[in-house]
Formats: sequence, C-alpha cells, structure tokens
Amino acid sequence: MRIIFRSVPVTEPFTYESLGKAWTQDHISRPGGYPFYHYLQTERGAGKVETAAGSFVLLEDEGLLIAPFIRHSYEKTDNIWIVKFATFTGTAERTIPQIMENRQVIHVNAGQGKQIGRLIDDGIDISSSQPPDGKRLSVNCYAMLVHIADSAHGSPENEPMYQRYVLPIIKEIRSSYFLPLTVEELSRQVFITPQYLTRLFRRYLNCSVYEYLTSYRISKAKEFLITTPRLEVQEVARRSGFTDSSHFIAVFKRAVGTTPLDFRRMN
Repeated sequence: MRIIFRSVPVTEPFTYESLGKAWTQDHISRPGGYPFYHYLQTERGAGKVETAAGSFVLLEDEGLLIAPFIRHSYEKTDNIWIVKFATFTGTAERTIPQIMENRQVIHVNAGQGKQIGRLIDDGIDISSSQPPDGKRLSVNCYAMLVHIADSAHGSPENEPMYQRYVLPIIKEIRSSYFLPLTVEELSRQVFITPQYLTRLFRRYLNCSVYEYLTSYRISKAKEFLITTPRLEVQEVARRSGFTDSSHFIAVFKRAVGTTPLDFRRMN
C-alpha cells in the first residue's frame, strides 16, 4: 500500500492532492461529496459506487471520476476490493470542469484504465523522489485528466444518432467531395436541418459539417499534388471540389501553412 498526500504549496497548473495504490477499500459514505475531483480505480476484486448521477460497478482496471461535492458512497462487491486513487488540485483547478465538460461522473473502461493506472504508478514514483519534480508531476497529472476526459466520449460508432445522421453524410462527402456540396443539401439527405446536422458533427467529430468537408477536400488536394506532379494547381483545385483556384490557395495555406506549390516541392 502506498499513499502520498501533497506536502508543498500549490504552484503548478495541475497536480495531485493525493495519490494511492494497493489500498484495501472499505465502505465509504459521503452525503456531501468530496471537496476535490477524485478518481477511483479497481486493481483487484470489484466494488460498487453509488452517486447522485447513477450507480456503477467497477471491475478490474475500471475507474470512476467524481466531481467535487457530488453525493456518493462505495463498497466492495467481491471478497476484497483493492483500488488506486487520485485527487486533483492546482492553480488551474477551476478549469477541470471545462476539461470534463461539466460531467458529474465519468466512467473509465478497462482499456483506458490500464493507461491511467500506469500514470498513477508514475505519479507516485515522481512524488516519492527527493525533491519531487513538480513540473513532471504536473504533466503526469494533466495527462491523466485528458485520459479520463477522453473516456467520456468513447467511440461514436455505436451511437444511433451518429449512425443515422452523421455517418451517411461522411460517406457522401468522401464519395462526392469534388461536387459543389452544401450543408443545406447534405442535411436534406438525412431529413434534418443544417443547424442540427452541424450540432451533431460538433458533438461526435468536434467540427462543423463545413469544416469536415473542407478538411477532406484539402486531404485530397495533398494527394493530387504529390501523386500527379504535372497537374496544374487550378486542376488540383477543381478535382478537390474548389470552384475558385484563388480561394483554394488561400484555404490550403491557412490549413497547411504553405501554398500548394510549396507543399508539392517539399514532398
């Protein structure tokens, strides 16, 4: 069993208030929650966590992040429940809700949990050194927060809304990118408004429909520039779905950081 509590003033953007592993978890009840974001992960055995946002059974390598002051309790559901844990603080602690998209709890699957478990081990090792490397520990802490946040999104492929509305548009863009597509025309194909389609793209892909279409066209333009070196820039623009070569050059430079011709020369 190894447990470490912060013993120095908070000076880094993100760091740990506490870290622990190989801890035999007993029954805990916190009607008023805990004052920090805290993360609990099963090493061996299993446990059940009851929260104001739902109940979760944590099997091996599965974890749960709970926001501050959220009512919760937990207890073992196996003969033994051995856990790792981390609590978070830092000078940028107020931005953690934004990183977590204001979710009260985030469940972490076993695959992601293995990576987070290694970060906890590394964090304990860094904290145990004398003197502790605050910057390395802060980077380690931020990496863990990002891994936990990523777990909140998961893969969209099994989401009904993604399958019904987003995936057909992705397929249409990839097969017809060279045509004069518009968001209005694309949204009509799945019988929803352009605004709603864009909201779904932002939800699942973190970009608008137009941004996705433009990015895909730029990727095809790169392909044409490299694989067909004799092709004029105007023809590359047309084949990539841009009707105006000047607009194409401006968009390409903004996205890639160089002009189409310079990109061709570099590659």
